[in-house]
Amino acid sequence: MVQQQRAQATREKLIDGAARAFYRLGYGIATTADIVAESGTTRGALYFHFPSKEDLARAVIAKEHELAITAGTRIMAMQRPAFETMLLMCIDLAERLTTDPVVKAGIRLTTENTTFDPPLRAPYEDWLRAFADMAALAIAEGDFRDDVDPETFARFLIPSYTGIQLVSDLFTAREDLLPRIRDLWGFVMPAVIAPDRMEQSRQLLARLIPQAP
Repeated sequence: MVQQQRAQATREKLIDGAARAFYRLGYGIATTADIVAESGTTRGALYFHFPSKEDLARAVIAKEHELAITAGTRIMAMQRPAFETMLLMCIDLAERLTTDPVVKAGIRLTTENTTFDPPLRAPYEDWLRAFADMAALAIAEGDFRDDVDPETFARFLIPSYTGIQLVSDLFTAREDLLPRIRDLWGFVMPAVIAPDRMEQSRQLLARLIPQAP
């Protein structure tokens, strides 16, 4: 039992160390030596748990996705209206993108690398499905216009969010990510929010992501 716990602890150290190396250097440049140094383990331990660098990268992405699912489940449990839930999920991811090395690395790996086989599409497919489902619920709840197509909305919002966080990372290390997300929703809302819910939706967005003083 103790040996299993130690092995699991080493595996987690490797994943966390790899996350720091992948985020700092990128998948292509990060070496196993970088990962060993970041994790404080040994090359033997690395290859015992992960046969290749790609296996380790996939483990980082899996952990990031697990964190996203946990956060999404926690937000869903609040039982807020679907539109508010979408805002809260966008804010939660933005906050974790500025603080959590695993989340930073997982997102970088899924956005910058196209050499994995099979491609790393599952996290985005889950986000697209979740936001399409929430958009359908927002229509039923009266916050979204009834002529909004949920799948089209999700296909626009998720790639837009991805692009915004990438540019924010490039220019400010994501220090301005929350204001940029507020801008995104400010542009999207007139296209999707029911006219009689627009003012309260604007107030909700301003409350959740206040303007800087």
